[in-house]
Order: sequence, then C-alpha cells, then structure tokens
Amino acid sequence: MAEKEKIKSVADLPGVGERIAEKLNDAGYTDLMAIAAASPSELAEAAELGEATAAKIISAARDALDMGFETATKVLEKRSRIGHITTGSKNLDNLLGGKGIETGATTEFHGAFGSSKTQVAHQLAVNVQLPIERGGLEGACLYIDTEATFRPERIKQMAEALKLDPKKVMENIFVARAYNSDHQMLLAEKASELVKSKNVKLVIVDSVTALFRSDFTGRGELASRQQKLNRHLHTLQRLADIYNIAVYVTNQVMARPDILYGDPTAPIGGHIMGHFSTYRVYVRKSKGDTRIGRMIDSPNLPEGECVFCIKPEGVRDPEEKEK
Repeated sequence: MAEKEKIKSVADLPGVGERIAEKLNDAGYTDLMAIAAASPSELAEAAELGEATAAKIISAARDALDMGFETATKVLEKRSRIGHITTGSKNLDNLLGGKGIETGATTEFHGAFGSSKTQVAHQLAVNVQLPIERGGLEGACLYIDTEATFRPERIKQMAEALKLDPKKVMENIFVARAYNSDHQMLLAEKASELVKSKNVKLVIVDSVTALFRSDFTGRGELASRQQKLNRHLHTLQRLADIYNIAVYVTNQVMARPDILYGDPTAPIGGHIMGHFSTYRVYVRKSKGDTRIGRMIDSPNLPEGECVFCIKPEGVRDPEEKEK
C-alpha cells in the first residue's frame, strides 16, 4: 500500500526516469490512466523501450490505480458522471437515449453522400460549447477532418442561430486536416495534450474510414488496413474512457449488389468498426431537407427511427418548419 501511495505520476513509476517520462509525455502518455490503458507494444514504440520493460511499467500503473473488478453499483455511480451533448433535434436526441450523444462513448453516424453526417458534426462542435442547462458541456471541440469538408462559415451560421458569439465558438474548435491514414493516427495519438490543456469535451473524426480506404486498396491489403484501423479506433476509445469525453465519428458506406430487397448499402470497416462503436446510427436522405436516422446498434437502447431536418440554422426537428 505504501508503494502505491508513492506513485502519483508517470515519473514515479519503476523503470521510468526523467528521459523516459519526457518521451512518454511527448507521445501523449501524460498520466497513470493513459499508461495503464496502453499495450506493451504501443508504449515500447512511444518511449523506445523493450516490450518487457514496457509491460512492467504498465503493470505498475495498473496496480497504482487499483484496476480490477468492481461492483455494478460502482459502475452505476461512474455512469452518473456521464455528460451529454444535444444534437439540436429532440427527435434525434431521443433516438440516442434522450439527451444526445454521451461522454465516455463513441457515436458513429454512417450513410451515403449527402445524408448530413458532416452537418451533425458541425452542429455538435457548436453545441458542446453550450451551457449544461442548454444541452452542452461548456467545453471545446477537437475536429479531425479527413475529407476537407469542415466549413467555418457553417459554424458561424449555427453559432449565430444559437445566439452565441461566432468568434468565441470558432476559437474553441481545434481543426486538423489529415492527409493520410498515418497522419490521422498521429493526430489522434497527440489529441490527449489538447484534451487536457484546452478543456476539450468532444472529439470528431470526419470521416474515420476514408483515408484507410484510399491508402489500402485491394483484398491483399485488407488485413493491414483492418489492423491499423483497429489501432486507431482503440486510441479514440481510450480518449473517451480516460478523459470522459464524447467521440463522434462519421463513416462511409459501400454498395452491396447481393442485397435484393431493402437498402443495398453497408458501412465501411467491417466487424472491427461494428464492435468499436458504442452507438451506431444509419442516416439517409429523405424529401428536401428531411433526414431519417435509424439506431442499428447500442448496448442499452432499442432499435428505432426518427426524422430530423437540416435547416440554415442547423440540425432541427421537422415540426419547427411550420412555426
């Protein structure tokens, strides 16, 4: 017990000197939880260590944090600390459990081009800055843009509709353009630095699969692609777990010519993407500015559908059109 009490920071861990602590910090492993949630191979690569040494450091961090089994009552207590970000549509919020997307989890929206996945991303980037009583978390947003679809003009429009100062809103959205899958992975790995220093409450990746799809073509590279995608997704989930932030990702779909009835599309990423996302919502275009969202996977919510729309002011409910 006395040994555990001595370990308060990464530098206190056995086998971690000043030089290694600095390397770990530069790689985004800034606290004990980040170390404890890492794999030996990841830590070894980040700090130029042997895997056996990395495994000992991780084990010491886990011991110091008392990571292990706990009662369902304690898990319920932890879940009481979860926050939510409204989407701007009550219908869509209800589909997601009543209050919007939640922290500590990953929400995936997938759909064809024009289904408004990116519009929802822009709206969430604004809404996360709202006061808690208005459905926000009073925090900043980190936005990884892989398809050059981020538009500050749209952020300005949405902020003004909510009576927020557009300049302040844009100052709290940190955008990075990823140019290939390795760059995208690096940005996610470096995200923890900003999360801690800038009060980030939401991480957006739009789209999470596009660059992996273009960098790895053909069946021969499928295994390599899935391995890298899996590692990237675990980095995002670790951010959600460690810092209790919300992660929102968009995903592309592909045509399924073998489907004779119903919608012949399927999300990219296969089983790895399916197992990773806490909440999976399929969105499709309907008439005009109307969109249909369908919950297709969730650990605690039923399957269901809702109707929302994309207006100049942002994501709203269709009923508002008649007011």
